[in-house]
Amino acid sequence: MTEREKLMSKVQRYGFAVVEANLYLDSHPTCPHGLEYYTKNKALYDEAVAEYESKFAPINLPSDPKSLWKWSTTPFPWEYDPNLKEDE
Repeated sequence: MTEREKLMSKVQRYGFAVVEANLYLDSHPTCPHGLEYYTKNKALYDEAVAEYESKFAPINLPSDPKSLWKWSTTPFPWEYDPNLKEDE
């Protein structure tokens, strides 16, 4: 598995945990364990996204209008990038 695939897997794992915790908190909004779990995984998700984006390409649309379309000039995370070496 390439570094890119490993990082994307990390983003997906933490993203899934955040969505599930959010759904749980919809019905248990004052649960301290749920809030702690959400907060922890949201921070891990944000770190994973930042690491992936710094090494490869944006995952989400940027908020800066000057770089709004920069994301569209790089391969999408699921697309093959011929410039990457297999061991990355």
